[in-house]
Amino acid sequence: MSERPVRPFVQQDDAFRWSGVELRTYKEEGAAPYRDVTRQTLFSRADMRGELRYFEIAAAGHSTLERHRHAHAVMVLRGRGEVLVGEQVHAVDAFDLVTIPPLTWHQFRAAPDAPLGFLCMVDAERDRPQLPDADALARLRANPVVAAFLAGSYTPR
Repeated sequence: MSERPVRPFVQQDDAFRWSGVELRTYKEEGAAPYRDVTRQTLFSRADMRGELRYFEIAAAGHSTLERHRHAHAVMVLRGRGEVLVGEQVHAVDAFDLVTIPPLTWHQFRAAPDAPLGFLCMVDAERDRPQLPDADALARLRANPVVAAFLAGSYTPR
């Protein structure tokens, strides 16, 4: 983790952008499959273990299907979409809280007509994401709901 000065106040400028906070791509291009995701690190301190980040997925975009050894706490701030946590798919809306246990496959998908923006609290020092191999994908796709979600054709009831 790089040492940055801690700012006591960071004001939201406009449309979920914060003053002086770099808008970055979600991941290095080609590192893992995703579509139309940005991130901003809003809070990180060397003397604390957590980091607070804001991610935004454009309409019809999605995060990477992955898992980690660390847990996530995710608070949806705007928009709507779906999230895969393990083998369950949940429709998410503003102010929903999603807890992702360690080593649990997860992916966020924005609705076709709305972005999905959320805060994510994670360990400041975390492991690299694990991507599913062919066997893991086959196990996930054995569940028809998960298969539809991964194909981008899931329709919440």
